[in-house]
Amino acid sequence: MRGKLDIHGAINNKIQRKQQLSCEFDELSENNIFNQILKTTAFALMKEKSVDSEHRKALKKVMLFFVNVEPIDPSAIKWNTLRFQRNNQNYKMLMNICYFVLDGLLQTTEKGEYKMINFSDEHMHKLFEKFVLEYYRHHHRYFSEVKAGQVKWVLDEDADESVIKFLPIMQTDIMLRYNQKILIIDTKYYAKTMMQSQHDNLKLHSNNLYQIFTYVKNQDSKQSGDVSGMLLYAKTGEAITPDCEFPMGGNRISVKTLDLNTDFSEIAKQLDKIVESHFGQIELSIYKAF
Repeated sequence: MRGKLDIHGAINNKIQRKQQLSCEFDELSENNIFNQILKTTAFALMKEKSVDSEHRKALKKVMLFFVNVEPIDPSAIKWNTLRFQRNNQNYKMLMNICYFVLDGLLQTTEKGEYKMINFSDEHMHKLFEKFVLEYYRHHHRYFSEVKAGQVKWVLDEDADESVIKFLPIMQTDIMLRYNQKILIIDTKYYAKTMMQSQHDNLKLHSNNLYQIFTYVKNQDSKQSGDVSGMLLYAKTGEAITPDCEFPMGGNRISVKTLDLNTDFSEIAKQLDKIVESHFGQIELSIYKAF
């Protein structure tokens, strides 16, 4: 017998009077689905003119190790069937990146050819949101909560139960909690982070500000002042980007900009500074001691 016994297969063989054992086993091969997806994605990026030439050269060097791996048709990849175990966990993040790239491919009129579309603000916003969430989840593990949590509406006791279901769900992008303090972060990815008023004055997006204010006031139902809110924008090429803070009804509401066009170490410093400004340096020093 090779591998482990497949009970259902063995029973079916017995019913069909087949003198065979049905087994399950893995064949270790470099030409597996994960490597095929990696190679396919690398080829797509190497053909894309918008990819930096240095990055294309680096991909070509890496592909020398994938000589025995066959590329795969992007449309044939069944992403929901990919299974990650202890032995292939290293592929998980890579597969997410590959999905992000290959999901943005459009088939051209020529058979078998693909081109990359420009990613929409909505597409980039989800990536920006997940990046910030996972950074805090991985690098600031002292938080008791790091999640995309929901905020409950603060309703009067005599509120009609039959109409409560019509209230919209208040779904936050990121909620950080340490002891009694909570920071709610709503990430935003726009081509323009500010709005132009009728008199050519720059203003914050009103809907965004109303949204984060509503989240904070409902989360801080006891009016303790321990709940803060932040609108976090991805920095654009605009000359003026938001960087301000407002005390509102006993809570802190801030609007910040994260510069992603820099080294990761600098991005990390910006994200760490956000935490320090809301939770203090004592907690951070305790965390870093470990």
